[in-house]
Amino acid sequence: MAQYAAESENSSYVAPAIANPGPLGLCGFALTTFVLSAINAGWFSAGATTIVVGLALFYGGAAQFCAGMWEFKTGNTFGATAFTSYGAFWLSFAAILLPGTGVLDALVKAGAVESALGLYLLAWGIFTAIMFLGTLKSNMALIGVFGFLTLTFLSLAIGHLSGASALITLGGYLGIITAIVAWYTALAGLLSSGKSAFTLPVGPIA
Repeated sequence: MAQYAAESENSSYVAPAIANPGPLGLCGFALTTFVLSAINAGWFSAGATTIVVGLALFYGGAAQFCAGMWEFKTGNTFGATAFTSYGAFWLSFAAILLPGTGVLDALVKAGAVESALGLYLLAWGIFTAIMFLGTLKSNMALIGVFGFLTLTFLSLAIGHLSGASALITLGGYLGIITAIVAWYTALAGLLSSGKSAFTLPVGPIA
């Protein structure tokens, strides 16, 4: 009887629900992107770029990476791939800037900073374009995030590869737009996940 009761208890066990990790991932991505993009847009001195390291390590990086792991648990393959990848992007970007890694120093000595950054950003632009294709049957808000992010990466990549500072500035403004759209999408997710007086439209695809 005791064995039957134990088996019955085990069979009726339901795993606790996981909260939607999407808003966390989007907020970590948006805030870090906004700060770096504001510098790229020329709103602040290029010397302020170092301030991004802390955000890239802990919010855009670690927090977003965790959101990606939690998306795996919810069964959201796209969200898991996106948040884990862009969390890793910010962690790798921080590793480039951290003096202890020697990455930036080596690039400076080789005179290859601009070309290396251009290649790095181009590769992420290609990846983002692939992810953009995955959003086409989701909603307009998510399409906007990945559409503007693709343009941001490509503009920055071409700017660094060609030495065109105007394109880097343009990439900064595109990044700011990307961050704002990502924040909007995150807020829409937060409002729909809890008890809220209102919700935000995200434009469902027919």
